[in-house]
Amino acid sequence: MSSINLTLKIWRQPNSDALGNLETYSLDGIHTDMSFLEMLDVLNEKLTKESKNPVVFDHDCREGICGMCGAVIDGVAHGPEKEITLCQLHMRNFSDGDTIVIEPFRSRAFPVKKDLLVDRSAFDRIIQAGGYVSVNTGGTPDGNTIPISQVKAEYAMDAAACIGCGACVASCPNGAAMLFTSAKVSQLALLPQGHAERKQRATAMVTTMDEEGFGNCTNAKECEAVCPKGISIRNIARLNREYLSAVLLKDD
Repeated sequence: MSSINLTLKIWRQPNSDALGNLETYSLDGIHTDMSFLEMLDVLNEKLTKESKNPVVFDHDCREGICGMCGAVIDGVAHGPEKEITLCQLHMRNFSDGDTIVIEPFRSRAFPVKKDLLVDRSAFDRIIQAGGYVSVNTGGTPDGNTIPISQVKAEYAMDAAACIGCGACVASCPNGAAMLFTSAKVSQLALLPQGHAERKQRATAMVTTMDEEGFGNCTNAKECEAVCPKGISIRNIARLNREYLSAVLLKDD
């Protein structure tokens, strides 16, 4: 098992109201089989032994499922590898002597709470505004009796793969949440179970997204490039159609 020595430049910020700055740390003997979060664990153990404050970062499952972890590594959300979360990034992707800059996801709608930890509850409020089906669709056997084409089912499943990590927002030059919102709208709008509320859903979720302070989409495609689940920007086009249809036909 090989090991590397690193210089880390990590954003430290005590709270949302304080000014932050990059602080430099040296870390030796990091095994290349470690994940990025395990490397941060090693750093925090070192800082704790030195009676210094450990680096605060968000995480949970560490299996690329929950969407909790997230940081900008050398200017790229979740780091240099495609379609993985931060917890799936391994230190073998770095070289001995590298300097790694680690910053929080930055967006007006994602205020920094402390160090690398940001408040992503704006996503929760978008979901609460309409990202669900409230009609009684019955149990699993009843749902399976509704014919759905394979193509639409695949598109819906692809959209449902979104884990709400926020990398799309962090990478967008406008801080837009269109990829996240469009994925949540698409996974329901494509299926017949979601048709009953599709107009209210599109307008409510877009309205909430705007109220939370997210920017507008200008098709930079940065969101798609960093999405750990490969969510396509075709969903944004679908969201635009759903929203325009809801607004134009709101009296029907």
